[in-house]
Amino acid sequence: MCSRREYCRKEMFEKAISWGCVPSDAQEVVDFLVKHGFIDDRRYAEAYVKDKWRFNKWGRIKLTYMLRGQGVGDADIRAGLSAIGEDAYTELLADELKKKRKSIKSDNEAEIKGKLFRFAAGRGFESDIVAEIIRNMM
Repeated sequence: MCSRREYCRKEMFEKAISWGCVPSDAQEVVDFLVKHGFIDDRRYAEAYVKDKWRFNKWGRIKLTYMLRGQGVGDADIRAGLSAIGEDAYTELLADELKKKRKSIKSDNEAEIKGKLFRFAAGRGFESDIVAEIIRNMM
């Protein structure tokens, strides 16, 4: 399994439990996999961030929230998020906001800004970056 994709500790622990292992045995299996390099939360965070950022176009806030839900530590999350360059991050957000702007059927500028802001917030982008890009778009 570990050769096909990255797993975090929590996923493998839950998978071992679903196979019928008692929690102590499941933890022993996870510890073995970590010790021998089959599982690494940092590698998992980096792969997760690259995948969700590239294909789902999620922002840092949503990525952080989802990784914390998987039990990944803050240091590993920061390492995963560092794979996203600042220029590429803002460029992706600007492109997504431009696409969204085309689909909004309103002439009221305040309403357009609100819809764009909510769209970006739902994707997990930081409000200060979103506000700056929307300000430059209008």
